[in-house]
Amino acid sequence: MVSARTAVFVVFALNGCALGSWAPRVPALTEQVGAVPGSLGLALLGASVGLLLAATVTGRLVEWLGARLVMALSTVAAALVLAALGLTTSVLWLGITLFALGAAIGVLDVSMNVAAVFVERGAGKPLMPVFHAGFSFGALTGALFAGLAASHGWTPARQLAVAAIFAILVLFAVVKALPGVKPHHETRAKRTSAVAPIKRPVLWLLATIALCSAIAEGASSDWSALLLVAEHGIAEGPAALAYAGFSLAMAIARLSGGLLQTKLGERPVLAGGALLAAIGLLAAALVSSPIVGFAGFALAGAGLAASFPVALGLAGEAGKRADGGGGEREIAFVTSVAYTGFLAGPPVIGGIAQLTSLSTSFVVVALVAAMIAPATVAALRAGRRERERSYC
Repeated sequence: MVSARTAVFVVFALNGCALGSWAPRVPALTEQVGAVPGSLGLALLGASVGLLLAATVTGRLVEWLGARLVMALSTVAAALVLAALGLTTSVLWLGITLFALGAAIGVLDVSMNVAAVFVERGAGKPLMPVFHAGFSFGALTGALFAGLAASHGWTPARQLAVAAIFAILVLFAVVKALPGVKPHHETRAKRTSAVAPIKRPVLWLLATIALCSAIAEGASSDWSALLLVAEHGIAEGPAALAYAGFSLAMAIARLSGGLLQTKLGERPVLAGGALLAAIGLLAAALVSSPIVGFAGFALAGAGLAASFPVALGLAGEAGKRADGGGGEREIAFVTSVAYTGFLAGPPVIGGIAQLTSLSTSFVVVALVAAMIAPATVAALRAGRRERERSYC
């Protein structure tokens, strides 16, 4: 019998696998549709818009339908669109397909994090980094498969179709064990007095942490292979391993993230990780060595490991009700703001690369990652002030 904790972990892994399956094939898709860095950035913008629009409505959707149904439907939708992605033949259709994929993954992302917070509360200990380790292991698996497929001459269409079939089969094996989470009609009366997320400074600051992390993670997934191919002269197959190393380092760091969070607290974990990520990204951007490039992305993955899961976990706790429920809207709000990083990141990085180079773009990304440190300090102070006022 599959437990709810295992089932949620698997869904996180499937979400990561979707990203890892297509992101390393960006060079092949770029050639397939005839894109240049600027137009590619605009096409990647489609995924970001889909993510953002979906995240803004998913919190209330989960309140009404429950997390299990929303997770199942969005996983199937993401798999089907993933298969269609490999068939695109123009920049326009690449952007449209990425928009649909982003929307499906955006719904899945919010609903699975709501389910993860629910399981974490039941366990009574930090589990969010562990669940997000599932995402990283999934991304690693997808990236390794993508690299292997590229090395053996598989087209994106063939590889992504196989990944889609795999995702649907795995989902069917665990769907019954996914937590439903209370639908909206059971808790409507208890939500009427809640303060809107947009009016809470602590949520804006937590969203800033997630935003900076999203920009850095998105840059690593979308552009790492292209950086190594275009500016370090590495072949496409080996270059795909840069994101695999990023994902592996992130996954390993996330497995121990809950323990570190318990022993050290959120501030050292988030701020220290931000500095590590910045150093790694700078090294990958400025040092013309394949080994340093791979090591830099691995260090960035480890440094960013805690940022997104801990920020979402704190957002869920900020929305917790006396009955143990709540947090859907708070998680959706933080996720929505974070997804503006995916929205702004691709065109900005593509634009900078078009005017200068991808290396310069990654220097900017490193500075963004470093901003997680001061945002963490401000968020924890705001949360403490909010709790003190609630006790008065």
